[in-house]
Amino acid sequence: MLKEQKVSKLHYGWVVIFIVFLTLLVSAGISSFPSVLIQSLEKEYGWNRAAISGVISIRILLYGLIGPFSAAMLAKFGIRRMMVSAIILMLISLGLTPFIKEIWQLMLLWGVLGGLSTGALANVLGITVANRWFVKHKGLVIGLLTASAATGQLLFLPLLAKITSENGWRYAVYLIMAALILLVPIIAIWMRNHPYDVGVAPLGSTEITKPIPFQGNLFLTPIRTLVAAMRNGTFWLLAGTFFFCGFSTNGLIGTHLIPACGDYNIPIIAAAGLLALMGVFDLVGTTMSGWLSDRFDSRWLLFWYYGLRGLSLIFLPYALGTGVTQLTIFAVFYGLDWIATVPPTAKLTSDTFGREKAGMIFGWILVAHQAGASFAAYGAGFMRDLLGSYTVPFVAAGFVCLIAAIIALKIRNSKTVAAAV
Repeated sequence: MLKEQKVSKLHYGWVVIFIVFLTLLVSAGISSFPSVLIQSLEKEYGWNRAAISGVISIRILLYGLIGPFSAAMLAKFGIRRMMVSAIILMLISLGLTPFIKEIWQLMLLWGVLGGLSTGALANVLGITVANRWFVKHKGLVIGLLTASAATGQLLFLPLLAKITSENGWRYAVYLIMAALILLVPIIAIWMRNHPYDVGVAPLGSTEITKPIPFQGNLFLTPIRTLVAAMRNGTFWLLAGTFFFCGFSTNGLIGTHLIPACGDYNIPIIAAAGLLALMGVFDLVGTTMSGWLSDRFDSRWLLFWYYGLRGLSLIFLPYALGTGVTQLTIFAVFYGLDWIATVPPTAKLTSDTFGREKAGMIFGWILVAHQAGASFAAYGAGFMRDLLGSYTVPFVAAGFVCLIAAIIALKIRNSKTVAAAV
């Protein structure tokens, strides 16, 4: 009896969160892998950096664009089925990649299939799961799931860089495929779509309710939701700041820090180690950001996150030319808020539009994030080919973040009637 009471204390929502954390962790490793590939593909195929950056740009854009429709599909088909389907699509994309010969093949496999499949297992999945399973600790859970991207980077990037350097990039692809294959039975056996499936209420609630069936068209409902959300000024401010967030994170640093280090003769393994170090601090920073967003004004959190990120990016060109100590300082300060902006942005979205619409609307806000990232991924590669260095893109991104910090304070901090959308 005592043993049964102890077991019952673990809410099944934490099991679901663990499975989603693992899935997002591996997906993040796949999303960060192209930054390791750039120099290898340049050497093997003779493609220039702008062309490869263009593939990554399309991948990032589709990663974001699938978000709102992914939210609708999660509601209609269920989380477990969608997770397994996305992993199968990833395996197809990865399995064919070692046989590529032309840049258009890389575009199809990594740009299109890779972008759509990893985008289906992104922040929208985390927001949807958190809203379904948690009333209490929701901000902390969102922060934890968001931080899984940093942890994936932490675990995979140095290993992928080492394998690429010593054995070739194809062996790194096989490693990622193995991790995905291990995930499939875990999701199929233990993942659940809704608290009602296991007869419990969301954590922090006592009411066991059936899930609300998805209403509407898979394509038209996200479009209509976007049109309604666009009437609210808060949507534009959240989308605008998130555009700048993407511009200054995965599109710029996530894609180009490793090749930028290569310009200064810093080995690929050491450069990947810098990104991994950022992952360590972002795991702490983003999880803490979720905790803080449960307790403090999210607008001021965004102000400090964007402001500190901007200053660190302005410092980066100096750090690259100076040495390991300065780069380590950059990695720590930049890493602390790599994606710490997600929990307060998600909370402001939920407060403004209501929990039922939050996942889909946050998906559209994420589209803005990925549009900024896509622009930076291609633009930085183009500017590097044109000017011979990344100084201008890095400094420009720093000033853009300072602008985002000011915009964040303009967001209304009040709950709007959800019926508006």
